Amino acid sequence: MRNAIRKPTSRTVSALCALVFVAAAHPTSAVAQTYPVKPVRSVAPYSPGSGPDAVMRILSERLSRSWGQQLVIDNKPGANGFLAISDAKRAAPDGYTLLQVDNTHMALQPHVFKQLPYDPVKDFEPVAPVYFTNFFVVVAANSPWNNVGDLIKAAKAAPGDITYGSWGIGSVAHVGATMLEAATNSKMMHVPFKDMGSVYTSVATGDIKWAFGTAATAGPMYQAKKVKFLALAAPKRLPGYADVPTVAEAGGPAGFEVKTWVGLFAPTGTPKATIDKLNADVGNVLATAEVKDRLATFGFEPYIGPPSELTEAMKRDSRMFGEVVKRAKIALD
Repeated sequence: MRNAIRKPTSRTVSALCALVFVAAAHPTSAVAQTYPVKPVRSVAPYSPGSGPDAVMRILSERLSRSWGQQLVIDNKPGANGFLAISDAKRAAPDGYTLLQVDNTHMALQPHVFKQLPYDPVKDFEPVAPVYFTNFFVVVAANSPWNNVGDLIKAAKAAPGDITYGSWGIGSVAHVGATMLEAATNSKMMHVPFKDMGSVYTSVATGDIKWAFGTAATAGPMYQAKKVKFLALAAPKRLPGYADVPTVAEAGGPAGFEVKTWVGLFAPTGTPKATIDKLNADVGNVLATAEVKDRLATFGFEPYIGPPSELTEAMKRDSRMFGEVVKRAKIALD
């Protein structure tokens, strides 16, 4: 005898309706249970072994473990970041392609290039801030200058003679130096290099007088006592370098700051629930004591916040960079 097919009771129907309502009202909760169901790719314009790459690998290790899916890092350095950014721009907006970039790409480059192959605001959704780092004023170990006041005094005594280096026209280090010139009413000579490492080697040998550098980029030369740090362009001193004063403390302009931040973005159209899940997961990793300690070895500080924090950071930096670039007439095309 065939089993009779039972009609759903009113209680069953009500329960099903309640489940549907909860799922519709809380899509993030549904995403949290399912995303990701396959490997996630993070495209980056940074070389393997660089500071941003090292941080992303720290995140990848922990997120892959918690997701049960790999976070694969796809390094595409070169061409001012255009290769990586264009790749991410073309990707499907499904949460399985992320873009790791910094404020140079998202707030500075729109002011130094007349034409870009991407629009930072229209082509991408902010996902999560990751870290920030401030810049030191780096001079040779045997430099006669002992503080920023000495540097400014020398620059004013010989306008245009004091040289400073950067890893390219329109870089944060270049723009930061023009900000210092404007803040101190001084004039110095910019010497651009093709790669970052050559900048600090040239500072150490005295080929150029100074440069802006982070703990990650100039730190090894500092530890080897080939360069010294006159000051940190930040509101407060950096743990691990507590003996290095801020620019304001070292005889420079009050409130002077030069920093870069790194964040994760996704192609426009990526579901909000997916972005919220990613943001929460990245924030949870960055908040752990172990990861904080790992970032501190690079002189990086975790930058935890909602996607809107990146939006506001882009706006603030874009206004600041726009004014500096216009005043200094910096252009790359």
